[in-house]
Amino acid sequence: MRQWDSHQGQQKMVETIHLERRNTMATKTELSPTARESKNAQDMQVDEVLIPRKVPSLCSARYGIALVLHFCNFTTIAQNVIMNITMVAMVNSTSPQSQFNGSSEGLPVDSFGNLNKAPESLSAKAPVYDWSPQIQGIIFGAVGYGGILTMAPSGYLAGRVGTKRVVGISLFATSFLTLCIPLAADFGIVFLIVTRIVQGLSQCSVIGGQFAIWEKWGPPHERSRLCSIALSGMLLGCFSAILIGGFISETLGWPFVFYIFGGVGCVCCLLWFIVIYDDPTSYPWISTSEKEYITSSLKQQVRSSQQPLPIKAVLRSLPIWSICLGCFSHQWLVSTMVVYIPTYISSVYHINIRDNGLLSALPFIVAWVIGIVGGYLADFLLTKNFRLITVRKIATILGNLPASALIVSLPYLNSSYITATALLTLSCALSTLCQSGIYINVLDIAPRHSSFLMGASRGFSSMAPVIVPTVSGFLLSQDPEFGWRNVFFLLFAINLSGLIFYLIFGEADVQDWAKERKLTRL
Repeated sequence: MRQWDSHQGQQKMVETIHLERRNTMATKTELSPTARESKNAQDMQVDEVLIPRKVPSLCSARYGIALVLHFCNFTTIAQNVIMNITMVAMVNSTSPQSQFNGSSEGLPVDSFGNLNKAPESLSAKAPVYDWSPQIQGIIFGAVGYGGILTMAPSGYLAGRVGTKRVVGISLFATSFLTLCIPLAADFGIVFLIVTRIVQGLSQCSVIGGQFAIWEKWGPPHERSRLCSIALSGMLLGCFSAILIGGFISETLGWPFVFYIFGGVGCVCCLLWFIVIYDDPTSYPWISTSEKEYITSSLKQQVRSSQQPLPIKAVLRSLPIWSICLGCFSHQWLVSTMVVYIPTYISSVYHINIRDNGLLSALPFIVAWVIGIVGGYLADFLLTKNFRLITVRKIATILGNLPASALIVSLPYLNSSYITATALLTLSCALSTLCQSGIYINVLDIAPRHSSFLMGASRGFSSMAPVIVPTVSGFLLSQDPEFGWRNVFFLLFAINLSGLIFYLIFGEADVQDWAKERKLTRL
């Protein structure tokens, strides 16, 4: 009996083994071929699907970095723009030459030949100067001279020594020089222009050096919104500087505009050095899950320290040139709006400086909102299987063509300042959509060299803020009647040319010269 039971047990064991083998074979058969391919596809999508589908948290460290950069850009651009609104008070009609050119009723005339209705109390609170439109154009453009020299080097340097040092030191320098502007103006026009040039070196180092931080902090599927949050600080800075600058100039005098914004910059600089770190691994307040999420999403884009920048290939790259020319044409549009909105409203509609500040600032607060929304919209389109280049070009088209067309229509629809303000507001708001388009395109096509190339493209585009005030001041002086029309038509032509070039040659795929290469020795 025991032998019979043992024999039956062995047979059951054998049958069990055969049954497990059949199940295993059946499972393999079921996985072939469709299920097996699906399983492999799921394995391959671990890094590409699961990571991008992670719901971003506004309380995360990377969004905190974007917010600090937001305030950094706010401070930098505010210190740049305050000259545009204070110029209305700095060039006052109480100067001797302006009085000689006054009307028969004894009312002063501004530098464009229009009645200046600025309050007389301004002259008692702050010095005034007799600067022609050409001189004003040079002062406006002086801050951009440094940008041509420092944008690309600051991006390269930030990639080497870290964004924290480059941007932090530059932010302190521009804040200190902002405090010195009233003193430089008292010393003379030459001292003021030199101060503005050195200030431009610092400001452009802040702008050019900050993009390197997204090489290590920005997951690819979140870069549009992160960059939009950071860059939209520039729009909020324009709004605050123009709005508050008008009130401060009328109540306290224009020098206090520079003192206040220079002091804010020093405080922001202190915040920068405390909060900012160059990479997630050294950040003390980041969660482990977020650190792993960021590093794993950027695993394929880590720049090799042994791989140099292929200069010849970059210079021959049409996608790079399309980005540079597109950024230049868009900066021409932005510079015209930022520099000449207060002057246009003042000279055409004779608005006092307080109301001028309010009307000139309104477009930028609307643009601030649209810029952030545009970043989220771009990332949303990517989740709906839109091609990356399609999203970039759609954002660039919407940020260029309608905005420049609205500016051109200003001289023909100038029946009231309300109409002009509405057109300027809509134009400025739409122009911010380029933040999610052409301005971060370098991160798509050359992520390994993005710090230098982002600075180089912005450096190339920074020629626009230099040329715009000079050319516009010349056009306004030569033809007072049709000067504004000439300025706006030139803007439209340049903007359209850059947009067409980008639409033809712009790409979003990683270029061959930007891919990882194995170094071999013969």
